[in-house]
Amino acid sequence: MMNRRRPPLGILPVAVAVVQLVGTHFAARRLDESLPWGAVLLLLAGPALLLLRRRAPGPMVAGIGLVTVGYVAAGFPWGPFPLSFAVGLVLAVLAGARWWAWGSAAAAGIAFLLLALQHGESTRVFFVLVWLIVVLLAGELGRSAKTRRDEFRRAASERARHQRDEERLVLARDIHDVVAHSLSMINVQASVALHLAKKDGDTGGMLEALENIKSGSKEALSEVREVLAVLRQDAPRVPSQRLEQLDELIARVRGANLSITFTPPVLPPPDWVDERVENILYRVVQESLTNVVRHAKASRVAVAVELDDGHAAVSVADDGIGMGAGDEGNGIGGMRERLGAHGGKLTIATGLPGGPGRPGTRINALLPAPGAPHA
Repeated sequence: MMNRRRPPLGILPVAVAVVQLVGTHFAARRLDESLPWGAVLLLLAGPALLLLRRRAPGPMVAGIGLVTVGYVAAGFPWGPFPLSFAVGLVLAVLAGARWWAWGSAAAAGIAFLLLALQHGESTRVFFVLVWLIVVLLAGELGRSAKTRRDEFRRAASERARHQRDEERLVLARDIHDVVAHSLSMINVQASVALHLAKKDGDTGGMLEALENIKSGSKEALSEVREVLAVLRQDAPRVPSQRLEQLDELIARVRGANLSITFTPPVLPPPDWVDERVENILYRVVQESLTNVVRHAKASRVAVAVELDDGHAAVSVADDGIGMGAGDEGNGIGGMRERLGAHGGKLTIATGLPGGPGRPGTRINALLPAPGAPHA
């Protein structure tokens, strides 16, 4: 957040000095009085002390109060001479030097009372005391408003920082999913190509595997470049993976010698399914299939995506060896975090049994619609 440039330090003192000198001069002329040099110096001394408002607001207001009391004690003509004291009180309160401001006002008020008893000017002194209280209250109101404004700015800055952190976390998960899935598929396809290359006369399957490697690596590189462009702030963050692209994802994985049954969602999806939600659903399917290819040793996989007015559900079941007691790993942990950030949940259970020692695994993901109770 950019800091606003503050005005030059001397503008306020000059303006206050002009008002005090000109105003007091005309007030004195109306009473057929003149301003001696001592009065002029005191009328300039108060505004001059305003130059200390940023470095020493407390001593500033105390010095201006002393100058103001000295002006009254000297019996110089009345006028707007207390303006610098009023401005100093407000600035001191806003700067946090409240005790200096209230103490200076109290000391000046006592001095004015003593001078009133001495010279019999109770009306003027009463007006000055009321004026001091009003000025201090105005300063306190201004300080309260400034505190609320600063609190609002801090909260807004914290929300913006938290949002940036969330975006970077999403990007990190996307990079993990893209790279893990693509490298796994490239590894499988390369293994198939190597196996076919060793067989005499079977070049068709090898060429298909190599073609899958080419297209898969190209798409993965494109996705990674898009995500990294966001990190470099070269492009706005727009989740690019939509539910319509699930067919392409399934087709690429089928090339890894897997039999995949896919039940696509009814499109177009409900209005509440925005780009971010679609990206999460896509990534859940992608990471689940990556785990199947890398770890499950499965031959059959069933993928289903369901959308309705209340929720979005993803189910990926395989007939592989199951998870057993092993750790979930970063991929499943990332899926849980993605879903949890939007009120969803991830469950892992026994999937499609494939025979003895092959219990299979079923991954179920559920996202509630906005406004619906979170799971």
